[in-house]
This record gives sequence, structure tokens and C-alpha cells, in this order.
Amino acid sequence: MRILTVSAQKPDSTGSGVYLAETARGFMKNGHEVCIVAGIAPEDEPCLPEGARFIPVRYETESLPFPVCGMSDQMPYKATRYRDMTPAMVEAFAREFSQVINGVVQEFEPDLVVCHHLYLLTAVVSELSLPCPVTAVCHSTDLRQMERHNLERERIVAGVRRLDRIFALHAEQREEIIELYGVAPERVVVVGTGYNEHLFFPVLDQDQKKDCFGEGGEGATEGASEGAPLRVIYAGKIWRKKGVDCLLRSLKLLPFAPSELVVDLAGGYNSEDELATMKELAAQAPYEVNFLGKLPQEELADAYRRADIFVLPSFFEGLPLVLVEALACGCVAVTTDLPGIQPWLSQALPEAPVFYVEPPRIVNADEPVAAELPGFEERLAVAVEEAAAMVAACEGTPTECRHLSWSALAATMVQSV
Repeated sequence: MRILTVSAQKPDSTGSGVYLAETARGFMKNGHEVCIVAGIAPEDEPCLPEGARFIPVRYETESLPFPVCGMSDQMPYKATRYRDMTPAMVEAFAREFSQVINGVVQEFEPDLVVCHHLYLLTAVVSELSLPCPVTAVCHSTDLRQMERHNLERERIVAGVRRLDRIFALHAEQREEIIELYGVAPERVVVVGTGYNEHLFFPVLDQDQKKDCFGEGGEGATEGASEGAPLRVIYAGKIWRKKGVDCLLRSLKLLPFAPSELVVDLAGGYNSEDELATMKELAAQAPYEVNFLGKLPQEELADAYRRADIFVLPSFFEGLPLVLVEALACGCVAVTTDLPGIQPWLSQALPEAPVFYVEPPRIVNADEPVAAELPGFEERLAVAVEEAAAMVAACEGTPTECRHLSWSALAATMVQSV
């Protein structure tokens, strides 16, 4: 098949960008041709799977004179908030993407279109009456945009209802899509998330036994080796809505000696001010805290393999692929118990070592109630301590995740249409 993949935002940044790039790679691995249409800034040269055709729609130009539209109100790069778009901006957006996509359809002749996000661009694509099935992946940030403002709401709902198939990350999200957009349940398919099994794997091959995970063998993980400090890692945007400030404050509640714990924070940030605030909190922590910045996937995988515990204290997620990646690298995981994550993981990875933390009460889709944060931080510290006890006891085996590869997910998407 020839598959056209479409996104309004950068295709190699944020979780949805990784999802786009990796499913494209999965399609190609399964023998399909792929063309990607995505929005980028004038200076961008995206890193995309080798062999995929890329047709950019460039923002900050005469015909599209504003920064890349971002599905989150705060992106790790200069971006336009959808809530701030004027009718003239919407018209320019729809015109530019429509022209590019119509041209690609004529030349590439796709058999299938896969849009990313159930939002404005997906609605625009659905209006083009393309001669092939048009589908879209929900990433949860689109649902959050629909909850928080009314930009082109009727147009977006009508567009989503025209889709031939909708891909949800988990069962709870599927129900939310059905209710919010009023689509027929049989058109919404749960596909989950995937991971790159060639990058994200434990220190040793799955066939080898090691002292830290079961009986016999040689070679514990680097972070779990005798005498080394316990190593905790977070991966994602350095952002309070990801709970990073709560994680840093919770460090004061842990019982370890200062030399017994190291924390690594991997990811970009929204603003210099917010990053400075996080660094102030890190300086107050009783343990070493390292800001690694945004890492290439290969370096992130190495960071996971050095770590013992992965922590995701976020207040809003779809289905975080960083969680699967960390588990695949041998981490014990601690994560906020957000809707859909525990049921999906329990089915997809029933033996995974994951500790779930009850979140604070959330308002306005992703804002935690401030009065409940101290309790959340206490629960977070308890979960980290429990995860540390599991690491110290060398319980369990590295999580087998290979059935969740991107190529398997890509095959599921194609077979569902």
C-alpha cells in the first residue's frame, strides 16, 4: 500500500511526533510506501525514517505567517496556540494544507491516509473527499483542546464523524471519543502504543540470566550494581503539568542517604523561567539531580539502561510511550494512575513492575488542585521507596515488550481499516 501520514505540527518532536515517525517506520518495515506531510518552521530539517518521502508545510512564511500550531498550549518549541487563532489564520492554515495534500494525492496516489490528532487538520483533510480511506490517531491533547475552548468546534466534530476509522490509545479514551464526537462505536479501534525494540532493550539479552533479575548468571544492570547509588529517571517535558516540580519536592521525603540516590531529568522545557524554578527546586533536594536536556532516542535508551526506576508523575497523558520504553530497558516504573493507563498495561504487559500513584484532583483537564499536591508528593515518595525495595530485592525479570513493536502496531492499524 501507499500510506500518506499527516500532521499539523513537527513530526519529530513531542510524543505524538515520535508516534508518527515510528508508525511510519513500522509501515515501511511491513512493505508499504510512506509519504509524510507535516508542518515545520522555516529552518527545520526533521529527522524522519529513511525511505519515507517528506513534503513540508512551512509556517512563518508569507502564505502561513505564524509559528507552527501546537496541540499543547505550551510546546517545547515556538508555537501558535489554537485558542489564539483568528478566522484569517484558520483560513490560511486550511488553504495551505489543502493545497499541499491535494498535490500529494495526485502524485503519490495513496491507498490510505493516517492523520494525527482528532482536530483541525484532520477536519480539513476529511473535507477534501479523497479517493481512499481517511483515518486518524487520537493523542489525548486533541481531546484536551476540545475541552478547553471552542475554536472551529462544529467543523472539527463534523470532520471526525466523516473519518473511516479512528485509532484510540486505550479503552477509556475510546469511550471519550465516542461521547465527545458522537461517532459510531464500531469505527473506533484501540491500537495502543508501540516502542522501538531495536533501541530500547535491557542491558543484557533477554535470554541471559543475571543476578539482579532472577537466578544465576552474570552482570547486574549498571544502576543496580553493588555500591552504586540508586538511579531514578524522568523523561518528558520539564513542566509542572508533567509533575516535575512534585517529583523534585518529593525527594525530601525519601529516606535514603544523600549518596544513595541520583535523579536524571531528560527532556526539553517550555520557558527559561520555568526551567529556572525547577533548577531551584533541584538545588534544594538532598540528592544529586541532573538536567540532561532533550536527548536523541539512542541516548535516551542508554539513560534508561543506566537507571533503576522510571518515574512519570504527570497530571495528563494519553498512553505514554516513555513508560513502555523504560520498562523495555529494564526499569521498575512509578506512574500517576491516570485514566486508561493501568487497564491497558495490565492487559498488554501483565507482569510489568509498575507502581501506580493516586493523582490529585484535576480541574480544567490538566490542572491539579494545589491543596492536594502535598498528599500527592507523599504518595509519590512512598511509591519510589517501594520501587527501590523491589530493585534492592532483585525481584522479577526484565519486562518482555517485543510484541508491542511499532511494526506490530502499524500492521494492526492497516488491518483495522
